[in-house]
Amino acid sequence: MIKVLSIGNSFSQDAQRYLHQIAKNEGMDMKCVNLFIGGCSLQKHYMNMMQDKAAYLFELNGESLGIYVSIADALRSDNWDMITLQQVSYLSTKFETYSPYITKLSECVRLFCPNAKIMIHQTWAYEEGSIRLSEEVGCLDQHDMFHQLEKAYQTAANAISADGIIPCGEVMMKAIDNGIGQIHRDQYHADFGVGRYMLGLTWFKVLTGEMAKCKFNAFDVEVDEKQIAIAIKAVEEVLRD
Repeated sequence: MIKVLSIGNSFSQDAQRYLHQIAKNEGMDMKCVNLFIGGCSLQKHYMNMMQDKAAYLFELNGESLGIYVSIADALRSDNWDMITLQQVSYLSTKFETYSPYITKLSECVRLFCPNAKIMIHQTWAYEEGSIRLSEEVGCLDQHDMFHQLEKAYQTAANAISADGIIPCGEVMMKAIDNGIGQIHRDQYHADFGVGRYMLGLTWFKVLTGEMAKCKFNAFDVEVDEKQIAIAIKAVEEVLRD
């Protein structure tokens, strides 16, 4: 069994929604846990960690269990193979907002889970034309936001000697450039269908080294077959190596 824990927010919730199901469809057993607080930044994660706050909704395999835990509770709860860290989306372009919090969090992870790999979850750019791009993030356009967050996440990965980056932002950008159409549900979160599916495929490929081959249809909403094909191609192109 592969055991994955995300210290995240709604963006890791998006990424994990179909991950367990995708793995199960491929004949793999994968335990997927997301620690959820909507809009949670690295600074807030750090403060919660220092205060040992049981502030996180515990989500297992894409579903909420309705219980709240602390970061330490979650880290101690299993022998995790991979643990992911990320910045809140509206601060994702600014590395100065990552430090020193991501370093302190990674130190805590290594203390509790010395054998786990630490992965950086690269989040994604907002929808083109969104007022959030200029007003919240201060970017010229979608590509500008992606390039800035890509640089910030790489700097963060280097700073903590992360074991790798899950390039969701790059995959989303590739799919958009390839004509996938609408994949944001509210200008910044992934849509409930192909957007979340594409994120799940990206995580599956990075975590297992394999591309999901079986047809997946357990979507929460109807998904266009053409969009599915573009999503799969984007994951394959970005993660070819």
